[in-house]
Amino acid sequence: MRARYAAEVTVSAGQRVASLGGITVRNRRLALLWLRRQALRLANAHGNRAALEREALRLPTADVRAVLFHGSDAPEGLRFWATDAYRQDDAIQTLEAGFPLHFTVTDPAVGLSLTLAGWRTAPATSL
Repeated sequence: MRARYAAEVTVSAGQRVASLGGITVRNRRLALLWLRRQALRLANAHGNRAALEREALRLPTADVRAVLFHGSDAPEGLRFWATDAYRQDDAIQTLEAGFPLHFTVTDPAVGLSLTLAGWRTAPATSL
C-alpha cells in the first residue's frame, strides 16, 4: 500500500494551540499544493476584514479558517514561502525524504504563531 500524506495548519499563542484545519491526501504533491493554497489564502485575507466576515459565513470543508493578523510580517512570510521556488523545492524534497515539513510564521504584534505542517502517514498494512 502506498503512503498517504497529511497536512495541517495550526495557530498558537503562548501555550494554547488550535488546529485551523487539515487534510489527508494520496501523495506529497497534493499535500504541498494544499499547504501553498492555504498560505496564499491566509496571506491574501490580511487587511481585508470584509473577506474574513464573508468567509466566516461559509467555510469550504477543505480550507482552513482565516486568521486576523495584526501586522504584515506573517502574511508576507506566508506569501514568500508559497511563491518562492527554492522553498517549494526544499519542501517537496523534505516530504519525499520522509521527513515532516514545518513552516512557522509569527505575528510579533500579538505573539501569534501560525504553522503549516505536512507529513507522511503510515501506510495501511494488510493482514
